[in-house]
Amino acid sequence: MISRDTRVNILIGNGHFLSHFYQLSLPPLFLIWQKEFDVTYAQLGLAPVVMAIMAALMQTPYGFLVDRFGARRFLIINTMVMSLAIAAMAFATSFWQIVALAAVSGMANAVYHPADYSILAASIHHDKMGRAFAIHTFTGNIGFALAPPVVAVMAAFFGWREALLILGLVGVPVALAILWQSGILQEQAHADRKRSTMTARDLLLDRTLLLFFGFYLLGSMAGSGVQAWLITVLHYKGIEVALASAALTAYMVGTSAGVLIGGWIVDRLKAYVGIMVAGLTGLSSVLVFLVGVLPVTALVAIVAMFVAGAALGGSRTPRDIMLKDAAPPGEIGKVFGFVSSGAPLGSALTPVPLGYLIDHGFTDWVLVITAVILIASILCMGTARASAKSDAAVAAAE
Repeated sequence: MISRDTRVNILIGNGHFLSHFYQLSLPPLFLIWQKEFDVTYAQLGLAPVVMAIMAALMQTPYGFLVDRFGARRFLIINTMVMSLAIAAMAFATSFWQIVALAAVSGMANAVYHPADYSILAASIHHDKMGRAFAIHTFTGNIGFALAPPVVAVMAAFFGWREALLILGLVGVPVALAILWQSGILQEQAHADRKRSTMTARDLLLDRTLLLFFGFYLLGSMAGSGVQAWLITVLHYKGIEVALASAALTAYMVGTSAGVLIGGWIVDRLKAYVGIMVAGLTGLSSVLVFLVGVLPVTALVAIVAMFVAGAALGGSRTPRDIMLKDAAPPGEIGKVFGFVSSGAPLGSALTPVPLGYLIDHGFTDWVLVITAVILIASILCMGTARASAKSDAAVAAAE
């Protein structure tokens, strides 16, 4: 008999997998669309950019809606809308219809972090919360990893329209499954959900949450810098492109593995989440720095980047647990909606300026700057955690 916690993880994980899968389902079709719709590559880039922007912008508003009206209804409706928007692209007669549908899918996609974390926090036993958060992050990573090859293969075998139609319709049974099993998805406790104590102004001016936002932002900036330019940096160091690509793959695999391991560890060492985050992020920073400044071989680079990815991935679940613990009762949706929006924003900030450094001959600085950004994120985390403890002490004294 499957336990209730496992059923919750499967339902939430399936939706989160689709959320990330759809975010990377469009780039594999760019070459086909460039000929089909006679558009430039810059115009093609608008589709995923619009999707990402809408997802980032709508996370916080959805957080308020989730806290006020409950997460389940939004999760079901938005899963259906997100999926059908992808399926509808199969019938597009112009590229701008695809861009419009990407915006719709992105808006629906925005619900997952506030809704998922709200449901997990209320539904999963506290002794297994770290594992649940880790599985949630891991399913998203798998969605990112599988989207490009699956879409490319299906487009080659069936055609791009058929591929998007099939993949989009996959979301319909996922939404129906969430609806069917919605009784096991608990809502967070709230004394009066329709009269939330935290306003948008409170959210934007809360020192603790702003520091957590900075932590998520900086961590994403560093990860994006590594993903965008690691292959180029290693190639400039004399490593063949294939082996440099293997180092990036090792980093990504290590990150996913680290997420799962970190979730299991944090359930057993809840009192040390701050130390875990600081130590693992610091280890990742040191390894990235050393790969950037030392004349490493391909094997050393692959091993070092795997460990760097595993360390960074291992810090992610403790980070999310810290944020959950810092959220006021009944406000998890808006807190995660606001803070986690720093991740897509951060991923958009570093590739261009780091590419500028490479263009001007400062390739060795790319990983060094990435490592410094990780160190800065640790400072944000430490200050945020201290601020959260201070807020808790004040609240207890009142």
